[in-house]
Amino acid sequence: MAQKINLLLNKRQIILLAFLWMVTLSVGCINSVVDSNVEIADRRWTYRNHVSTTFDIKDNTKAYNIYFKLRHTANYKYANIFILAHFKDGKKVVTKRYQYKLAKNDGEWLGSGSGNVFSYTLPMLTNHYFPRNGKFEIEIEQNMRDNPLLEVSDVGLTVSESLTN
Repeated sequence: MAQKINLLLNKRQIILLAFLWMVTLSVGCINSVVDSNVEIADRRWTYRNHVSTTFDIKDNTKAYNIYFKLRHTANYKYANIFILAHFKDGKKVVTKRYQYKLAKNDGEWLGSGSGNVFSYTLPMLTNHYFPRNGKFEIEIEQNMRDNPLLEVSDVGLTVSESLTN
């Protein structure tokens, strides 16, 4: 009887390991075009400190997702953040303003925490089709009233192929 229980447990462990391996492989198959992260010096993000990311689109028939990445400390004094995103395609610049909620009404941070630092991956454009193949640039600037904006430690972008193609 004990052997049957051990054999059953081993089968469950093997199935669980196989499942975890498949999940790991499928996550690894997400085709990320760019994943950038820029450290903000002294956690003081000024108006002049634009964070710029350049990337190459090789297949404009596919949809892409663009995410704004942010990390701040627990001492960040606002429940939100406003940013300006300048989308540059070499010919023209389109600027969009975004507001992201970072905390609940009771002050609890919405980001994932690691000690005193909270991380966010926030959608900018989902299922976006680029007008052509080639080089593109997205430049991010903070658009809050404070200059510098304190306790922002990192800012970045992720551009990846959409899974809903």
